Amino acid sequence: MTGHLTAPAAALADQLPSWATLVRAPNPGPMTLDGTNTWLLRAPGQEHAVVIDPGPADEEHLAEIARSGPVGLILITHGHFDHVEGARRCSELLGDIPVRAVDPAHCVDGVPLCPEADLNGFGLDIELLDTPGHTADSVCFLIGAAGQQAVFTGDTILGRGTTVVAWPDGDLGDYLASLSTLTAYEGIPALPGHGPALADCAAAARFYLAHRQARLDQVRQAVAQGAATAAEVVARVYADVDRALWPAAEWSVQAQLAYLGQQSGAPQSAHRNRESDPGSGGLETP
Repeated sequence: MTGHLTAPAAALADQLPSWATLVRAPNPGPMTLDGTNTWLLRAPGQEHAVVIDPGPADEEHLAEIARSGPVGLILITHGHFDHVEGARRCSELLGDIPVRAVDPAHCVDGVPLCPEADLNGFGLDIELLDTPGHTADSVCFLIGAAGQQAVFTGDTILGRGTTVVAWPDGDLGDYLASLSTLTAYEGIPALPGHGPALADCAAAARFYLAHRQARLDQVRQAVAQGAATAAEVVARVYADVDRALWPAAEWSVQAQLAYLGQQSGAPQSAHRNRESDPGSGGLETP
């Protein structure tokens, strides 16, 4: 039986790329692990850096980022508030620099991100990876400099545990496809939005895929045994998980039920609890 997963999905990275610095936000918790990882990327010999996910609107955290300037660009992996809430203020502190995200609502003086976007600059080779699933606007970034590469995975792959599929914005079918995409990055470190850096993005993606398939099998079994709502499925499948995380688990169960319904052509068998809409960076460790 698949149990409560709290360990990393792959071996930890021994070290970060020489051009990457972690500035962790002071917002630890069961949904954010150690806090939001803000990544500051400065290629050798370059004056300007690139920031990924400024994090929450915490003035001390944003001031720490600003002290590491100058910065030429802010990139956003997805629109959950624990990643993007401080973006506009961070832009102001750094001289009103552009913020680019898939969702135009999170952009500042910049066009929305798309797979064709040319993000290269500041000595960094930046490739946008379209990886929806955790949310509809989730992306990763494959970035290289000085002969080193890393995949910045946001909440698509975490440094510990697994991530919630934030239904209805998130979609399990999209998420499984995105994980399959990430299995191509063999031996390239994954630098996540929460938790420690992982040594191998592909290994972590394969682990996540296997874990998700095992959870799907459990959900199928729970429904076959009579579970009629998402809450009832959670009580059976996530019984070993801290009840504080059950609301987040319900988002994933709703996504699983919708996915299974799409596969079978039948309507999903559990109702949606409107009070548990994910309005933030909903993360789980199941």
